[in-house]
Amino acid sequence: MLKIGLTGGIGSGKSTVARIFEVLGVPVYYADDAAKRLMNENETLKQQIIDLFGKEVYPEGVLDRKYLAEIVFHSSEKLTKLNALVHPATINDANEWMHQQTTPYTIKEAALIFESGAHEMLDFVIGVHAPAALRIQRVMERDKLTREEVLNRSNKQMNEEDKMRLCNFVVTNDEQILLIPQVLALHEQLLQLASEK
Repeated sequence: MLKIGLTGGIGSGKSTVARIFEVLGVPVYYADDAAKRLMNENETLKQQIIDLFGKEVYPEGVLDRKYLAEIVFHSSEKLTKLNALVHPATINDANEWMHQQTTPYTIKEAALIFESGAHEMLDFVIGVHAPAALRIQRVMERDKLTREEVLNRSNKQMNEEDKMRLCNFVVTNDEQILLIPQVLALHEQLLQLASEK
């Protein structure tokens, strides 16, 4: 079974592409959702986060994501420390999940595949590319953020062009080129690669 990464900058449309793969019967692991779950359910990780940020992060035993986001999005040092705890836990969880799947290939959807080092455990990585202006507009509408807030978040990620250069395949999601035919073609290619492995 092939392990495929799916990545792209904030607002690129990774989740949209992932959902198309799901419709095709490909299991998708959503790293962001898993990280949120693990920060509440993994007792070791929970304790590490409390040790780092204080018990105020878990009022009534549940992670206050808004409070935590306020801290880490204003301090790259604290964001790095949080990622150093969350990424290994999520990578382990993803690997366990992938080993349980029985399809020719599975997908791990994550914004920080290269930044977290997760790409080293994957066979191929698909990048989802969209122009910066479109990505900013999408996130502003989706998350009700200002342009500055979106830029602040996207600036914490790897440069989009650099990220796409590291990918084995690139899907363009610019609202000009049809998305579904690109994913269908890639699906066929990945099934062929999986059958050759």
